[in-house]
Amino acid sequence: MFRTRFLSTAFLVLVAAGGLCRGQAMPQTAGTTLSGKAVTLAEAVRGQRVVLVAGFSRAGGSGTGAWVKAVEGDPALRGVTVWQVAMLAGAPGFVRGMIQSGMRKGLTAAEQERFVVLAEDEAAWRSYFGVTEDDVPYVMLLDAAGKVLWRGHGAAAGLEPALRGAVK
Repeated sequence: MFRTRFLSTAFLVLVAAGGLCRGQAMPQTAGTTLSGKAVTLAEAVRGQRVVLVAGFSRAGGSGTGAWVKAVEGDPALRGVTVWQVAMLAGAPGFVRGMIQSGMRKGLTAAEQERFVVLAEDEAAWRSYFGVTEDDVPYVMLLDAAGKVLWRGHGAAAGLEPALRGAVK
């Protein structure tokens, strides 16, 4: 009896965990765009096909710009809105303003509107993106209903063709 109950419980835990990973909803964390507007990313992207490009460290954030250029420059990805996400929860509060100022440099006003800085719920966002390495960018393609169609992490040069294939 104990064995049956244990196996049943273990099975339910595994099914629930698998469902959470695949169908995990985007965290409802409030953030700020680089243009200074308060935004909840999950609400901002609702109803659109989007690519999210996120950095969870300085090195990972450095690679997000190449992804944005690759997506925006690819005719097969036309019509897909790109949002950049920077997680600054690990940075001391007094340094965050300087970091954001550095991120604004070289970005147009429109690009700053689609660049969200998050300073809370880091664990939830790491889980959502499936972060295993801090020093690379993470990318997701979402449909208009918020379903993840494709995800990857690493340099744009090697993975952008796979993203392009997921859009079709």
